[in-house]
Amino acid sequence: MIVRQFLQWVRSAPAGERAEAIGALARCYLYSELSADDLKAAEGAMLLVLDDPCTLVRRALADALAASPGAPPAVIYALAGDQPHIAAPVLALSPLFVDADLVDAVAMGCPAVQAAIASRAALPRSVAAAIAEVGSPESCLVLLENRDADIAPFSIDRIVERHGHLAAIREPLLAREDVSAATKHMLVTKLSEMLAGFVAGRRWLQPDQALRIAREACEKVTISLAAESPEGEVRPLISHLRESGQLTAGLILRALLSGNVVMFEEALAELADIPVARVSGLVNGSGFAGLRALFERAGLPASTYPAFKEAIGAMREGGFMSDPGGPARLKRRMIERVLTSCESKEFGDLAPLITLLHRFATEAAREEARLFCDDLTSEELTDDQQSIAA
Repeated sequence: MIVRQFLQWVRSAPAGERAEAIGALARCYLYSELSADDLKAAEGAMLLVLDDPCTLVRRALADALAASPGAPPAVIYALAGDQPHIAAPVLALSPLFVDADLVDAVAMGCPAVQAAIASRAALPRSVAAAIAEVGSPESCLVLLENRDADIAPFSIDRIVERHGHLAAIREPLLAREDVSAATKHMLVTKLSEMLAGFVAGRRWLQPDQALRIAREACEKVTISLAAESPEGEVRPLISHLRESGQLTAGLILRALLSGNVVMFEEALAELADIPVARVSGLVNGSGFAGLRALFERAGLPASTYPAFKEAIGAMREGGFMSDPGGPARLKRRMIERVLTSCESKEFGDLAPLITLLHRFATEAAREEARLFCDDLTSEELTDDQQSIAA
């Protein structure tokens, strides 16, 4: 009887009152003890309201039913196909959808719909993968910030490939603990490429110079990533660098001259396709006989071998690894020793290597000066604080 009266009244009532009434009817359907006939009539009324020309009325119905497992499936599925602001609460909250429904909605939906789905609690891996594959930047950002979402590593990599150039996407990615070193490196590479293009586009630097500076900055970050990563993540990072063509002799030499022996040995093991334990034995052994064969097998340029040999000799003697910066920064004294040794030989093919070592030496000297000034400033502040306290 109540539903019949509602249907008669709703035809002429103002939109605001219709919206309030349909919300009340939906809540009555969900939470009141209605007879079977009244439940059927109420469901029929809600289905009828789906044709209401006023979006305010349909949104009121969506808000009332969205989170309930007892909502009529036909109504829920119809609301999910409505305008984005009506479909959003249903797609974000309704427990009636199976994974396939959500994947299809992601594929067909607009950014607002995709973002609503990305915000769902306990979002399954398959739906997260669909958002990573075709979702808008907004929806991918919501997905990354959804702590209940089950996101596979390959989905994170896909987001990096598609939207890694956006600062809003990079920030939450870099803050996640489950992002691998290889994925972080992809983000850094995208950022360096973008910055190089911007600087060259503004004509602040020549394109080649901008690319070189960006590449060197990227290499510095790569060494830091390897130094900060657990040993189990270093090899995947090395494999990623090799696949992307970034595992160069210059980067490997930078790792060694930074004292990052783990990265250096993993790189040689990757290139030579031999166990890292065997590489470690050759690097830390007493002679150099096996090292030359190792470098040839790894395919490193023969012109770089003198620098590697001298650096390994310095490492074996010790004393250089204690230089400031840990295994993430170039060691100035080690570089100077290698540079002196290389400059004493005939230049020939060594010219590019000596140029690289000069850049390394300059970078190390500047970094050492920064660290010295920071320590000096820190000591002065401490002395001033003690004086004030006294």
